[in-house]
Amino acid sequence: MRPKMTRKPTHPGEIVKHDYLEPLSLSVTALSARLGVSRKTLSAIVNERAGVTPDMALRLSRAFNTSPELWLNLQRGYDLWAAEQTDTGWRKVEPVPSVALRK
Repeated sequence: MRPKMTRKPTHPGEIVKHDYLEPLSLSVTALSARLGVSRKTLSAIVNERAGVTPDMALRLSRAFNTSPELWLNLQRGYDLWAAEQTDTGWRKVEPVPSVALRK
């Protein structure tokens, strides 16, 4: 079990917006053209309505000289936190008893 995170993790779209679009004076339209994706696709990520896919992680990593793992790990952290906040019955799952190793 991992330690409970109390603060909502930063969505990767917020990173794109605040660390790249705004300081570089890039529009969503300009960046989407550079990434080779639709404006709608990038806008959904920047506005936190969609997540970063592996393909988008590769595109962002090339555009911003980062690693795809950075973007995927940001998304993974955000998704896991969001899932922990939703009661889908996962808390009721009982651990499987350990199976003794046989020699």
